[in-house]
Amino acid sequence: MQRVPITTSQAPAAIGPYVQAIRCGQLVYTSGQIALDPTSMELAGEDVQAQTHRVLQNLQAVLKSAGASLDNVIKTTVFLTHMHDFQAMNAVYTSYFTGTAPARTTVAVAELPRKALVEIECVALIDE
Repeated sequence: MQRVPITTSQAPAAIGPYVQAIRCGQLVYTSGQIALDPTSMELAGEDVQAQTHRVLQNLQAVLKSAGASLDNVIKTTVFLTHMHDFQAMNAVYTSYFTGTAPARTTVAVAELPRKALVEIECVALIDE
């Protein structure tokens, strides 16, 4: 099965040896997104709510470039540097997933790139 790299200038460029997403058949696998502003490449926001908004906006841009949207997401993985930020992150997260929520795993981690507070990756299914 062919793997098609997905990139867009509407989300932060990869800061390492990876692409923003890969489409394989009807599935889109995104790389983890942190709250980098795609223009300045600086962290957007100092609290987990502001960063979660930016992360989900970045994911929306990557998914759009792949021909998908958050409505196509079937699984997310959320990485938090502080589990006490769970409720604040979740309040923002639920505002982006208004239909059937995808399956999700949330993991506490010691540190994220650029000292981000939250990182989210997802898998989306494109109905063809």
